[in-house]
Amino acid sequence: MTTVHQGAADQAGGAGRAERLERPGQRGGRHGGPSRRRRLPGVRWDLLDCALQGHHTVGRDVAVVRPQDALVLREDADGLRWHRCLRCDAWLPAAAPAPGTATREHLPERERIQLPLRGRPLRDRYVLRLIALDRVVHVIGLGLLAAAVLVFSGHRDTLDRWWTWGLDFVQQHGVVVDTAHGLLAEVSGWFATPSSHLLVIGLGLAAYAALEATEAVGLWTGRRWAEYLTFVATSVLMVPEVADLASGASATGVALFALNLAVVVYLLLAKRLFGLRGGGRAEAAEREADSGWPALERTAPPAVTRPA
Repeated sequence: MTTVHQGAADQAGGAGRAERLERPGQRGGRHGGPSRRRRLPGVRWDLLDCALQGHHTVGRDVAVVRPQDALVLREDADGLRWHRCLRCDAWLPAAAPAPGTATREHLPERERIQLPLRGRPLRDRYVLRLIALDRVVHVIGLGLLAAAVLVFSGHRDTLDRWWTWGLDFVQQHGVVVDTAHGLLAEVSGWFATPSSHLLVIGLGLAAYAALEATEAVGLWTGRRWAEYLTFVATSVLMVPEVADLASGASATGVALFALNLAVVVYLLLAKRLFGLRGGGRAEAAEREADSGWPALERTAPPAVTRPA
């Protein structure tokens, strides 16, 4: 008796195209239960990840396919092997290794197989990395601004002479310059700021850029502490934003406030910070349910047998 995949013939007829394997009556239901007829299509994060990184399969180097490997690896009567993508559940055909080329006898135990993220944890990783990219933009802007302030502080006297010479040159050629109002007044005020104050401002901007860089690295690598750090830092940043909106709303100010509010709400609720919605234990249980072996068992197609 040889174990085969129930839909192998259909996949072979599709010129090697991988298909999603699902239980009968659970179409679209990775977490079990009947599907909804008028369900709106959503983003398939697993397919997106597989498109970017390739399918995640195991057992391409094993010599023997055992019955207990049927969850992720099967072999049909013709010796063709079917490898299950551990991320998107597609089954991919491949020939068995040539005699003497297999590097291991059979699949390792489950504890030694690293499973990729899938389901909600995979979605959360993409969202966190989008937030991390936003922080990278902040780091670039703050870093350039900090460098400009520090350079200005160290060369203020020279820059002040150049600024005064430039204004005099323009006025000598008949251009009326109003240095008491507007942007020119603000720039002239910078030269009146003590160098010690400018140094403090520059170092403060550099420190904030370092904080944003720490958030970006932590969020990109999926660290729990980075979620808390981002929540606290973003919440503190929203205080002056609220003050600015109270004094006079602008389209840019409203957009930035809405973006930061969305980040705070997402981290607080979706990532279950500070014990909300079960806290870290509930998130770990959700990760195991969506990306662990139980998820693979729920979505595995039934195996059928035929005489060899």
